[in-house]
Order: sequence, then structure tokens, then C-alpha cells
Amino acid sequence: MQKEPMLNETCVRLTKELEYLKTIERPEIAQIIDEARALGDLKENAEYHAAKDKQGLMEGRIIELSDLLSRAQVIDPASITHERICFGSTVELLDQDTDKSIIYTIVGAQESSPANGLISLFSPFAKSLMGREEGDEVEIFLPSGNKSYEITKVYFIPIVLPTKE
Repeated sequence: MQKEPMLNETCVRLTKELEYLKTIERPEIAQIIDEARALGDLKENAEYHAAKDKQGLMEGRIIELSDLLSRAQVIDPASITHERICFGSTVELLDQDTDKSIIYTIVGAQESSPANGLISLFSPFAKSLMGREEGDEVEIFLPSGNKSYEITKVYFIPIVLPTKE
């Protein structure tokens, strides 16, 4: 069973979502299904079918969250030395071809937001960086072609996750 590294903040958010689905959403959907069933003919009962579809999606999410949380490995990146790239490291890379600098922070899959500079440690890009240190050169195999980077800086700064809306 593969562990699912994540920040405490993410674990708390997922736990709250699971609790909400089990204690609030599940009973509400069950009540809607009961009320729709009481209306009679289920073959042409749109409310009943919509509620059953919603129930299926919700139960799927409950299973997904339960699995994720059972494998959760809460990591406090502030407690790790970031001499080598690891979970929670912020990495500055210099593109060898363009001389442009990019910055990424390595996070868990549930926290990943590439547009915000947060990449999953399970991504091929992050996997090729893990364990490396400042001054190392790394070649990364991307769908658009191979890219060469120099790791110019590895450090920790508190991770700010984008708000989920």
C-alpha cells in the first residue's frame, strides 16, 4: 500500500470533507431518495434518478477519501533539512537552454497546483529532482522534449496552498 504524503492542513481538510459527506450529505440524499420514491413510478421519476446519481458520486468520493486518509503520511516539511530535494522543498532551477529561472515546491498529489508552482512528488518532473542538491544538473524527459536544468537553490519556505473554491 503506497503512502500518501501530505501536509497536516490537507489531512485536516480531507478529514472534514469526509465527515461532512458521511454525517450531512449522506442523510440528506437518503431523505431525498425516500421522498422521491414515495411519489410512485420510479421509471419516470427525474428527482429519484438525479438523487441516485448524486448518491453514487458521493459514495465514490467517500470511498476515495477513506482510502486516501488510510494511507496518509502527514509530513511537516519545516522539520526536514532541505540540503537535498525532498517533500516540501522549494527548488530554483535554471533552464540550460533559455537561461530562464523557474521555481517549484514539491508537495503531495492532493496539494499539487502546477499553475501555483506546486508540483506533486509523484510527477515525473519531481521524481527526477528528488534527492538532488544545489549545483546538480538534471535532464528531465518531458513530452515536449528533453530539458536540462541546473539546480541553483534548494530551501524551505512555508507552503501556502491555493484556496479551494
